[in-house]
Amino acid sequence: MASRNQNRPPPRSPSTKKEVVDDIPFDKRRKIGAGRTAVPTGTVRTRQAFAVVSNRQNAPQAASDVGSAEGSECGNIEFSKEEVEALLNEKPKAKKYDLKAKMEQMTEHNKRFKLCVKWFQQVDENHNLEKEKLRSALESSEKKCSDTEMEMKNREEELNAIVSDLRKENDSLRERVAKEESVKLETIESLRRETEAKVAAEKSQASLSELLEKAQHEIAAANKKANSLDDMYKRLQEYNQSLQHYNAKLQTELEMVNDSLKRVEKEKLTIVENLGTLRTHYNSLQDQLTLSRASQDEAVRQKESLLNDVTCLRGELQQVRDDRDRQVSRLQALTAEIVKYRETAGKSLTELDLLATKSKSLEETCSSQREHIRILEHQLTAANEKLKMSDLSSLETRMAFEAHKKIVGDLQDRLADAERQLSEGETLRKKLHNTILELKGNIRVFCRVRPLLPDDGAGQEASVISYPTSTESLGRGIDILQSGQKFPFTFDKVFSHEASQQDVFVEISQLVQSALDGYKVCIFAYGQTGSGKTYTMMGRPETPEQKGLIPRSLEQIFQISQSLSAQGWKYKMQASMLEIYNETIRDLLVVNQSSGLDSVRSENGVPGKQQYTIKHDANGNTYVSDLTIVDVCSIKEISLLLRQAAQARSVGKTQMNEQSSRSHLVFTLRISGVNEGTEQQVQGVLNLIDLAGSERLSKSGATGERLKETQAINKSLSSLSDVIFALAKKEDHVPFRNSKLTYLLQPCLGGDSKTLMVVNIAPNPSSIGESLCSLRFAARVNACEIGVPRRQTSLRLGDSSRLSCG
Repeated sequence: MASRNQNRPPPRSPSTKKEVVDDIPFDKRRKIGAGRTAVPTGTVRTRQAFAVVSNRQNAPQAASDVGSAEGSECGNIEFSKEEVEALLNEKPKAKKYDLKAKMEQMTEHNKRFKLCVKWFQQVDENHNLEKEKLRSALESSEKKCSDTEMEMKNREEELNAIVSDLRKENDSLRERVAKEESVKLETIESLRRETEAKVAAEKSQASLSELLEKAQHEIAAANKKANSLDDMYKRLQEYNQSLQHYNAKLQTELEMVNDSLKRVEKEKLTIVENLGTLRTHYNSLQDQLTLSRASQDEAVRQKESLLNDVTCLRGELQQVRDDRDRQVSRLQALTAEIVKYRETAGKSLTELDLLATKSKSLEETCSSQREHIRILEHQLTAANEKLKMSDLSSLETRMAFEAHKKIVGDLQDRLADAERQLSEGETLRKKLHNTILELKGNIRVFCRVRPLLPDDGAGQEASVISYPTSTESLGRGIDILQSGQKFPFTFDKVFSHEASQQDVFVEISQLVQSALDGYKVCIFAYGQTGSGKTYTMMGRPETPEQKGLIPRSLEQIFQISQSLSAQGWKYKMQASMLEIYNETIRDLLVVNQSSGLDSVRSENGVPGKQQYTIKHDANGNTYVSDLTIVDVCSIKEISLLLRQAAQARSVGKTQMNEQSSRSHLVFTLRISGVNEGTEQQVQGVLNLIDLAGSERLSKSGATGERLKETQAINKSLSSLSDVIFALAKKEDHVPFRNSKLTYLLQPCLGGDSKTLMVVNIAPNPSSIGESLCSLRFAARVNACEIGVPRRQTSLRLGDSSRLSCG
């Protein structure tokens, strides 16, 4: 027993018990609490050993030691499982009859039992306390776990809702992507069809050109044949002239005939006159052939007249023959009378000789007349044959001319059909191009080259500006030559110096129509001083052919709005005009405006300077406070407003331009339309802007007030360039507030507006540097994406007293 207790390990410290209490089973734990068995660090606490039964002489001392330690060390004694089992299985080892030793052993044994029972009670109490602690910890853990589960369930429901929303949004995005892909594929397919149609049209045009060249060659051959016929008729004319001379000779000979042959002479003169008539008909036939026989009926009528003339000639010839027979019968009668006189009266030989001489002369005259009549008959026959030949040749020429005319007509019809198809294809290309640009959200850019002015020098445009002729760049490209280097540019449309105001307006008419459809539309002109911006936008309203984009756009809007009234649409239009002069907004429609300043009178009659403020609302509309807004109902009212604004606008003279615009002009037309049948409402805005021109101080020679104006203009245009560069780079911050011009144009440049820029350039070599800067800026503008235009419609009619500039 002593050896077993001595081999037992020393008791562990409370810290050691805490470290291993969780690693051993509950029934094998040897420690109860950390507070009961704590000992100083570095000391070893040993447990009281059991007394050895065989050592009787030490038993009383051991009993006294146990008795004294019972109260003090009971709480520090610990028992292991082996010790408890040894205590239960321990048997008295005293001798059989040594009752005292047995009593001592029993007393010692009972003490140890008491100590063991107390230790078990303490362990049980500790276990109960620990069980209560564990139960409370378990309850708190279960409560915490239930709270965590509830929180997790709520979180899970929120996450499920978020996931469902994300899935719906993902599905909608997929649908939109699919729709956009389908639209993109349809657009690509339509472009492919357009390209194929264009190639086919070019091929058909080439074939038509070849057929036209063949027809021209055939027409040239027909002209050669007509020339040969003209030569033939000239020879006929010469023959007729010789015949006329011969007839004159016959007339001279007939004058020498006796009075008895005067009738024959008169008939001869009639024949000569008929021959002259025939010559006249020949001349008229020649003129008709020269004019390509304007009508076949005329030729038939000429032929019938010629046949009538031939019939008349034949009748006259028959009359001559009858006269000849009468002369012969008269001669015979005279001869009979002579014979009778000879037989009856016996006249003198002199009279007989005279009568014989007369008869001989008459016979000679008759024979000559017969010869002349025979010659005339031969000539008439030859003339008839030639007339038949000329009729046949003229008929053949007429048939060939009609055939060629039919071929040329067919070719012209085919050419017109090809041109119509080409025009329709070009119209379709423009619509698809506009659709693509709207989907991309780009700013459209047109380029216009003004004609050379007398001060520029004639013939200099060709040396610095050229236009590509390739299919891809035709009408859309422009090349600038500077110092031997070519700079190519491509825009949505390029107008040469030969383009008229109508040509430019035709290209933007569809964009103007969008304002009536409920879109925001902005068109502004950009370029250097003297490049033709004001002429493009305003033109000369008093001359119909030279009206600018602003008058023509307003005329189109009023015409279309009147035509739509038959469909139940009613429109209300409000106009305003302002200018930005030296970074100050001026109202151009103020009635009492004078001296180039916006002066208004307060209620007490004291003049003061009106202040205008630019404001934006949440819908992307821009308003200018206290701006004059005029309700317009006809184009005449608009024309009066334009004239009033043109007179009030700031202009000045510089070395570059006689009348240079010194401010940015902004014309705004707000359109509100409602359909009484469908109750649909549209609200569109049309902004037409004429920017002041950029200029260099070295060229303009501005000083004083003009210098201040030039600095303000260049500053605002520089701010516009900064905005365009920021939009092109898609920067987060776009400096719209750097100038009032860019702040006013913010919805047009960064919103949902349909925007078009017309860049104007001068063709003279001295302005080539400024032209290159303008074209480079226009190319950057064309690359900017500002968003897809959005139509403003609703089902209720709402009145608004403010005017949007965006």
